[in-house]
Amino acid sequence: MTHTTRLTRAFRYIRLLLHILSGLAQAAIYPHLGQATQRRMAKNWSAGLLAVLNVKMRLSGTPPDAGMRQVMLAANHVSWLDVYALNSICPARFVAKSEIRGWPVFGWLSRNAGTLFIERAKRSDTARINQSISAVLTQGDRVTVFPEGTTSNGSMLRHFHASLLQPAVVAEAMLCPVAICYRNMDGNISKEAAYVEISLLESLRQILLQPWITVELTFTDPINSSGKNRRELARLAEQAIASVLSLPVPHKLSEKLSGPAAE
Repeated sequence: MTHTTRLTRAFRYIRLLLHILSGLAQAAIYPHLGQATQRRMAKNWSAGLLAVLNVKMRLSGTPPDAGMRQVMLAANHVSWLDVYALNSICPARFVAKSEIRGWPVFGWLSRNAGTLFIERAKRSDTARINQSISAVLTQGDRVTVFPEGTTSNGSMLRHFHASLLQPAVVAEAMLCPVAICYRNMDGNISKEAAYVEISLLESLRQILLQPWITVELTFTDPINSSGKNRRELARLAEQAIASVLSLPVPHKLSEKLSGPAAE
């Protein structure tokens, strides 16, 4: 496998440090800015991060129009890079596990960017987070959820839990499924991009070792939530993403479900 040279990696680490410092400065004022400015800042900073890490974008389909209100994006979950890949195209508020709040640097950036954190171990926390999602949708902002509830290595799709899609039903929002796939320079699925049983720092090291990684984002046809329940939305989004990725649709009965999103 081809890796970057030490000099290239050192240069990337320096660029990454400078980019993070700029992000910290922007994050300090981010909560006090208007929605349009926030989206522009999130989009530019996320695109910059991908450039520093040499993650190339390949976009398919049509992202929701910037003026479209009450939009929820549902994507499969492979890496912490997912957030920045999606933000570089379609900035939104994200629902993330509460552990991310404790991440060095990126946790603080996430908090200031308005990330909605959920305690996955507490089933009762679903009602609270759904109220927060509903409030964001009512304000006309976008929300992105990862219905699998955790990351995979990119070679499989996990069962899509329905609980966090309830706010889309209540708001009659447009649900936009997005398929995410990472590939190495040889065109194969990138194991290095996957964030599974690894620390954030080790994940960064693995990514920086690669000459480049390509992230493929495919926006499928939006789904009108009107007249549908959350389980219907989960199955439709799951099927749309599985079709794009050429992966089998997971069977709910084959897995042991637990946690607040187990439905």
